[in-house]
Amino acid sequence: MSAFTEFGTLVRNRRAPKERPKDTKVALGFLAPWLIGAVFLSLIPMLYSLAISFTKYNMIKPPRFVGLMNYRHMLVDPRFLHSLAVTLTYVVVSVPLQLAAALALAVALDRGMRGLAFYRSAFYLPSMLGGSVAVAVLWKMVFGSDGLFNAFLGLIGVDTSMSWIANPDTANWTLIALHVWQFGSPMVIFLAGLRQIPRELYEAASVDGAGPWRRFRSITLPMLSPIIFFNLVMSVINSFQTFTQAYVVSGGTGGPSDSTLFYTLYLYQQGFASLRMGYASAMAWIMVLIVAALTGINFALSRFWVHYDD
Repeated sequence: MSAFTEFGTLVRNRRAPKERPKDTKVALGFLAPWLIGAVFLSLIPMLYSLAISFTKYNMIKPPRFVGLMNYRHMLVDPRFLHSLAVTLTYVVVSVPLQLAAALALAVALDRGMRGLAFYRSAFYLPSMLGGSVAVAVLWKMVFGSDGLFNAFLGLIGVDTSMSWIANPDTANWTLIALHVWQFGSPMVIFLAGLRQIPRELYEAASVDGAGPWRRFRSITLPMLSPIIFFNLVMSVINSFQTFTQAYVVSGGTGGPSDSTLFYTLYLYQQGFASLRMGYASAMAWIMVLIVAALTGINFALSRFWVHYDD
């Protein structure tokens, strides 16, 4: 029997190399749609935009090479610097608030309340609709002079007819509130991470006399730190790409006194309104570098507060 077993093993080993190319072709066949899309819809346009960023191009005449002129112009363009400041303020304020709201609700939903599936779906819904034009229009109406927010303030004794969208001091904060409202996606990820924390840790901490806050600080946060890090990186990247809300709320102009002139909105104005596609491409690549730098900083700092299994 041992001789037959060895013979069968030898035959299988000889057949394996013949089967591997077939498996590779099948795998490449399934990957082909993604590879084609990645090359022709992402990689080639990115490389073309990089080449265009060194030219003066209005999409009518052929591009003319100007070297680093577009990049140097950003340093003296006051609207570019202002749009960068507006976007950084938006990211620095809205991302921590959104993650805090998502984590708080995830902890509340993790307690096993009735109708968990309904609440999870209801809280996730804003993440699906928050970037739509319809919600942006609704948000503009809510914070208008006759909007729902002023009506609510009137119920608690604050009489005001101010348009929060039209006020330069508050316009950006309304968009920050809209971003925080879209906490559903990180909340679901937090909830999945909470389900992976062993309950024995909480039981042992309770026996040792640890209260709810101590258990949250010493068990939940360290065990959930990789999920927090993932949501942080993704939220920062997504926040820099915010466009629809600022465009709809401000009517494409950047709002009162450019208070909602986001980076992407100014890029759109330069590329498609002013037909300065070379300058817009340079702005796009500067944004890529900024996001990459912030992501690198997050990864560098993560070793001080993110705890993995080891």
